[in-house]
Amino acid sequence: MLGLAAALAPECGTTFVSFAENGLCRDFLDRAGREGFEAIALRHDTPRLAAARRELTDLLRTVRPDVLCCHGYKANLLGLRAARRLGTPVVSVSRGWTGESFRVRLYERLDRRVLRRMDRVVCVSNGQAEKVRRAGVPEHKIRVIHNAVRVERFDRPDPAARGELESLFPQPPRFLVAAAGRLSPEKGFDVLIDAAAQVVRQSPGVGFVVFGDGALREPLEAQIRSRGLKKRFVLAGFRDDLDRFFPHFDLLALPSHTEGLPNVVLEAMAAGVPVVATAVGGTQEVVDDGETGHLVPAGDSAALAHRIIALASNPDRAREMGQHGRERVEQEFSFDTQAKEYRALFAQLAVNSSETGRHEPQPA
Repeated sequence: MLGLAAALAPECGTTFVSFAENGLCRDFLDRAGREGFEAIALRHDTPRLAAARRELTDLLRTVRPDVLCCHGYKANLLGLRAARRLGTPVVSVSRGWTGESFRVRLYERLDRRVLRRMDRVVCVSNGQAEKVRRAGVPEHKIRVIHNAVRVERFDRPDPAARGELESLFPQPPRFLVAAAGRLSPEKGFDVLIDAAAQVVRQSPGVGFVVFGDGALREPLEAQIRSRGLKKRFVLAGFRDDLDRFFPHFDLLALPSHTEGLPNVVLEAMAAGVPVVATAVGGTQEVVDDGETGHLVPAGDSAALAHRIIALASNPDRAREMGQHGRERVEQEFSFDTQAKEYRALFAQLAVNSSETGRHEPQPA
């Protein structure tokens, strides 16, 4: 979001508004402020959603945005109602649904209903757009605008980072396979562990590290022990400095069962790292099979292991794929390209709003 806001400037100004999330919003809002954007935390949050909606409505009445852009089901629900009260065009960015728990599935079911009432729904991939269509959103409201990444983030690798990665293992691996994401069912890390067990039988010099945390940490640790992988498979926890490590991965694995368009894949490609990923959602719109990495069926640990072994056995080919990936990101997934599409969308909505008079405040 910050990358897009910077690319939209100066033609479009951006104000960030976040739910407090028990203080978890602070790092993001502080960074937004340092980068020159107005950044506001709402005082009210779950379960006081009615108060949060009133607060958001008052804030929008003060800021008077030409367009409200919502991220996430809570923002969609409250943002839609607040924007409608003020006649402000409203856009939702649909990144994907995880279904990771019963509560999340209920929220996501509500989100599908809310999306139908948005003025536009931006989908981060064609795969997500198809899901949004099936949710009942009319075709004329749907726009596909892919995620973007700043390749310059990885232009000056920290030479000490590889040593830090290797120190996670009792013996430094010859070839390092990395993954990152929430430790939740839809991410498929149990499949990656099964694949790793097959890989190390043939290529004992390969090591695996997963960055992230979540509810499945203990079951995944137990699975690692049961597969005899304690020395070859590391759950490294959440890190906020992953950019330092990306250029030192030999391969990125994405074993997900569902995705919108995963930023971690774009980041790996921007860092010159080849990708072996499941052919789900928008991943297959980014990874060119056989050129920037490989695609495998979701849930197929044998296919995942086969592709990892092939690249671990041919590191020159892996590096070549990584270079092709960086070139593709530079050409197709830059923030400048993304900003042009958002700018056109926002301008269209602002013109439509002006012509229809919807931007005039409506009675509460």
